Amino acid sequence: MSHPRLIRQRIWERLKDVARPDTRFHMRFSEFIPDFEGSDSATDRLAALPSFARTSLAFVTPDNSMLELRRRMIVSGTPFVMSTYNIQRGFLYLAPGIVPKGTELQAAWLDGIEHYGRPVTLEDLTHIGRFDFMATGASAVSMDGVRFGKGHTFFDLEWGMFTDLGLADEATTIAAVVHDVQVVEDRLNVSETEIPVDFIATPTRTIAVERNRRRPRGIRWSSITTDEIDAIPPLKELARMRGVA
Repeated sequence: MSHPRLIRQRIWERLKDVARPDTRFHMRFSEFIPDFEGSDSATDRLAALPSFARTSLAFVTPDNSMLELRRRMIVSGTPFVMSTYNIQRGFLYLAPGIVPKGTELQAAWLDGIEHYGRPVTLEDLTHIGRFDFMATGASAVSMDGVRFGKGHTFFDLEWGMFTDLGLADEATTIAAVVHDVQVVEDRLNVSETEIPVDFIATPTRTIAVERNRRRPRGIRWSSITTDEIDAIPPLKELARMRGVA
């Protein structure tokens, strides 16, 4: 059974041939999840999913591979929430109609969403609505839907916070957008907090995953340090709500 750390290293080597460099981190994939050649086609596949067409509120990660999806959602007027890098400044909400016509691409970049998006707390999100679709990049994803990121578990924490508050659950569709080289056949040695996805969209195929286990729910506070809570404002907010800190 393969360990995610070993698979990441293998995938990162393959990604060098297809990834688009980041303006800050170049090709240091331990720091970001890259955009890649063919991400437009992968986004086409995600956008063709019936569950995406029915989306009334989405959560989208700040991964570079999500750029085209964010642009399309801005164009279509689909509201979405995005986390800031490493959740260090919480979440941003981009409401329909807030971006001037013709500037959708600029607005979809991280700096653009920082400009147009409204900072929201977890309490704010409980009034905005539930997520019916979540989209994320990944360092790699297995054929049975286990995705993992840079190794810092931020998506797992986001899912934990959202499920704690009833903003997402088993019925929420989760899709990963990745390059074909990021899809692995390995059986993974995964933790109980790993979040399986429902769909994997690549430039050449759409993979519908038959999940064989339930997703975790809530935050495992016993595995979170005080420093981690203090470093992530929404986690600190939830800890106060739950009397943890």
